[in-house]
Amino acid sequence: MNKKLYPQITGLGSYAPERVVDNKYFDDFYKKDMDSFLRSRRNIFQRRFLAEDQRTSDMAVAAGQKALDMAGLKASDLNLIVMATDTPDYTSPPTACVVQHKLGATQCAAFDVNAACAGFVTALDMANKMMLGDPQLERVLVVAAYGISRHFNWEDYKITSLFGDGAGAVILERTAETPSFLTSQLTCQGQYHDALGIYEKGGSDRPLLKFTDRFRAEFNGENWPILIKTLLQRLDRLPQDVATYFFTQINIDSIHQTLDHLEVDRQKSHHIMDRYGYTGGACIGMSLVDAHEQGKLKPGDLLLLVASGAGVAMAGMALEWR
Repeated sequence: MNKKLYPQITGLGSYAPERVVDNKYFDDFYKKDMDSFLRSRRNIFQRRFLAEDQRTSDMAVAAGQKALDMAGLKASDLNLIVMATDTPDYTSPPTACVVQHKLGATQCAAFDVNAACAGFVTALDMANKMMLGDPQLERVLVVAAYGISRHFNWEDYKITSLFGDGAGAVILERTAETPSFLTSQLTCQGQYHDALGIYEKGGSDRPLLKFTDRFRAEFNGENWPILIKTLLQRLDRLPQDVATYFFTQINIDSIHQTLDHLEVDRQKSHHIMDRYGYTGGACIGMSLVDAHEQGKLKPGDLLLLVASGAGVAMAGMALEWR
């Protein structure tokens, strides 16, 4: 009898555009001190913006190719691409189809997931569960890409200075003898669907990113601990048992508030917003790659991915690193 094998991460990759935009750019653009607030309250020092000739799909392809290279696979080995984005190349067709073509992944299916900034964790959860239910899915690319600079209202300095473009990707292969993905939870608080998102039409007939006063700054700090406790109670584990936390990285204060509430050392959260700004649905994937490159992820580590975004869509996942 063939032994059952479970999906696990075998390759990782990330990409950020070459154009580096530091806080001084916004000081000069808006003729006010933006840098002090961004450094002290958001932990943001710089970010990357797409070049004029780049699209969201280009970032996804670059991150996906790096993940394939690490896994020792060719694009033609893939069975499926799950693409998480709320800044697609087109409303239709799916950007995943563009990525499939540009990668040369000719033997696989492809579709998009829009869970806003919870996209990477949601797509990862979907891919894992699909692989568990379908033995034909052996190798899956999960990629999240965020080209938010295309949707700025440059009159709103509070938004433009926070965000950056980027992509993060992982390869899932059915190679683990025991489950790597331990438990997950997807949830939504739809009463905030009109509080933040990409809504209005801009001068080039492009939708613009907008926040309203309905979304409270304390939302994540209040709701993330609830999600974390739900996941850990299922595993009979404590917040202190988690080796590394990966959060949606729009607000360092919310991350600290959450960890303080859980009585967890703030150093257990891995950050990339200092170098890349807030990269939306891609930030957790990019942060995971960064932590791996720094040698922070050890076999057997319990990792927690905690994401939230417009909607408000929320996603949490506990996994054991292999």
